[in-house]
Amino acid sequence: MDTALDALGALTRRYAFAEVAALLAEGAGGADLTTLDVAQLQQLCAFGQRLMDLDAEDFGEVDAAADANTEHEVADRVKGDEVPLALRERALECRMPQSPRELHRGALGSLRPLYRLLLEVIDAHFRRRETTAVVAAVHIASEYAPLLVWEQVLGHAGDPALLPSAVGGDGSAWGDFDDRDCPHGKAEKSAAKRLLTVARENATGWRTYLDRQHSNVSHALAVCAAQCGRPCFVYNRLSNEDSELVRQGSKLALTLNDSAIVKLRHSAPVGHGFGVPSRAELLDAWGRTRDSLARLAPGIAEDDGFVLPGFATAVSTLAGQPLAPDTLLADTASTIAGLISHSSNSLVSDGS
Repeated sequence: MDTALDALGALTRRYAFAEVAALLAEGAGGADLTTLDVAQLQQLCAFGQRLMDLDAEDFGEVDAAADANTEHEVADRVKGDEVPLALRERALECRMPQSPRELHRGALGSLRPLYRLLLEVIDAHFRRRETTAVVAAVHIASEYAPLLVWEQVLGHAGDPALLPSAVGGDGSAWGDFDDRDCPHGKAEKSAAKRLLTVARENATGWRTYLDRQHSNVSHALAVCAAQCGRPCFVYNRLSNEDSELVRQGSKLALTLNDSAIVKLRHSAPVGHGFGVPSRAELLDAWGRTRDSLARLAPGIAEDDGFVLPGFATAVSTLAGQPLAPDTLLADTASTIAGLISHSSNSLVSDGS
């Protein structure tokens, strides 16, 4: 295999999907790759980069290259190229439905596939020394951690089409601005009230809620379980076993949400201070976070082999079941490498 194909292989193993797509557009691989091969590879690169970026809105699209942030000129003008069904179906499990009546509920049905992907993405960014991306992914994990906990008793991950029946019964203070005993803040009460009706809104209103308020609903549920001095229907309707489960899990989720590693977000370029943490700073912040979490769940202090030691255990504890990093990124990269290798070997065997 020539130097260009060697380079493509090395970049693919590093999940450098944008770079692979750009090199393909410049003719890397030469005659070893047909135009359809390049189009198919650009589709896979776009899909892989969306996974790395956690661009979940477009997970599961047949044409991942459309409006992608990776190079996609060849994919745009060729027909017959698409992301393989097996990869799309797995990505769909991590996607938020973009309208209230979509049949496939994805991450609103269960957050566990998304958290497995988050673990794989955090691992990949850490190994690529992309610390800001690690912090951003941990921040996402912290925001929806209460829903990962509550999923165990709700039977879904806070789906706004189903959640109102669990929070809006008689004696509930959910979304009640006049109830001064409810510890929810203004933003949480606003989100809580919106939740009760958003499933009847159009797709635009639904997406606005998911973008701006769903994480506040997640935090509100944690407050209900772990910080409310006068529990209402939201918590009181649960059995003793379930109420204890969400209480302990929500305390862990709130500790992660207010932790040292999440606070790094505010000094990163995506925050306010335009600083990028070094690996040492990242691991130091995680170490302090881990100590806080381990006071509530001692197993987090044990080495689980993850790049942020104990983080996979923390996620598994929140979920109430073991969650290992997914292999969706790895399988996408393997598919890219396999297509490059197959194309090259086919031409060699044909005597080209």
